[in-house]
Amino acid sequence: MKLTTPICDFVEQYGKEGISRLHMPGHKGMPFLGCENLDMTEVAGADQLYDATGIIAESERNAGELFGFGKTLYSTEGSSQCIRAMLFLALQGAEGRKPVVLAARNAHKAFLYACALLDLEVEWLLPQEGGTLCTCPVTPKLLENRLAELAEKPIAFYLTAPDYLGYSPDIKGLAEVCKKAGIPLLVDNAHGAYLKFLSPSRHPLDLGAAMSCDSAHKTLPVLTGGAYLQLSRRWAEKVGQQAKGAMELFGSTSPSYLILQSLDRFNQYACEGYAERLQKTIQRIDGTKEELKKQGWHIFESDPLKITILTGKRGYTGKEAAAILRKNGVECEFADLDSVVLMATAENTELDFQRIERALRHLPQKAEILPISMPLALPKKRMSVRQAIFASWDEVSLDAAVGRICAAPCISCPPAIPIVVSGEEITVEMAALFRAYGIERVKVVKA
Repeated sequence: MKLTTPICDFVEQYGKEGISRLHMPGHKGMPFLGCENLDMTEVAGADQLYDATGIIAESERNAGELFGFGKTLYSTEGSSQCIRAMLFLALQGAEGRKPVVLAARNAHKAFLYACALLDLEVEWLLPQEGGTLCTCPVTPKLLENRLAELAEKPIAFYLTAPDYLGYSPDIKGLAEVCKKAGIPLLVDNAHGAYLKFLSPSRHPLDLGAAMSCDSAHKTLPVLTGGAYLQLSRRWAEKVGQQAKGAMELFGSTSPSYLILQSLDRFNQYACEGYAERLQKTIQRIDGTKEELKKQGWHIFESDPLKITILTGKRGYTGKEAAAILRKNGVECEFADLDSVVLMATAENTELDFQRIERALRHLPQKAEILPISMPLALPKKRMSVRQAIFASWDEVSLDAAVGRICAAPCISCPPAIPIVVSGEEITVEMAALFRAYGIERVKVVKA
């Protein structure tokens, strides 16, 4: 397959022509950072992201050919924009049903903000066995049972996979349950854009999902903010005509042409041996995982591009391990009390993996640190997500927060997964969990 790069070609030619830029942006192509000559706005010939008929439309068609789904649309505002659009489109296909979405509990705060904006009620799906803050191991049977408990059919089931630690449940089985129930499976696939290029594909849409958001910038060589909204063929037929409007509803009227060029360039790059380079990288990652196991580290079974180390088995917190790695020239993606997460891509080098292996070698064994588990019971819901997020709030200490209603979601960054969801009552147990993650003050609905 050979794909063109129409956006890149246009911007490059525009820069060569030396046109007087009596239009935005204000830098006029002058090299303050060095990239300004490639930074454009929607001038004649540059097309318009949300009404694409020219070079952007051609580039999105190329991306659609690359992924092979019903519809692939660009986002220059990350998966957050795609999450909002996905839920909006699910509402359009809900045929007047009550706006309730069922979701696995480890949802990113972007999901909560989308529910607040769309006035969606949320029903939560908890695992039968305790997960961590970042994981929610659900099964098709658990989903089937939870759907049977609900008084009304939700507009969709929302799942985060792979999650921050790299865990993915049985998406194919969950999709079959959703199909049987007559609801779409929506997947926050922010960490899995590359899954399409494995053999066989492990992308959620190839496993039966209706829609997904893919953060290209997280695992593909794309600038930060570049993402895809993916629609299956069935859902492209059902709501595809509204998809651009949904993206526009939640997007800036000034999309980044730097990000658009990055997405455009990847279409060509993906056809030039990317899948083979990806597979070689995964083999090298597997080698590092085996080396770390020999050193006595416990490796969490994750998606192929993550190295997730459950550091407590060796007596170290994730943050302690991250500090050791940092001293040895390695910056991790995420670290908390229980684990450290290293995200690699086909663009990492042999030196990167050697540094990981050297940094964690010969560390003394210390007393095991037991992992922190999330409670298996949900806090009491006192108001809707929308009501709580838009309510006036006070910021108070944890002791003062007990018994109060959570306002803005309070998170242990960077996963942005709330410990208590907006609208829920903060309990003593949840306050202890906040404190364990280093959070001492939270926002509560003003009394």
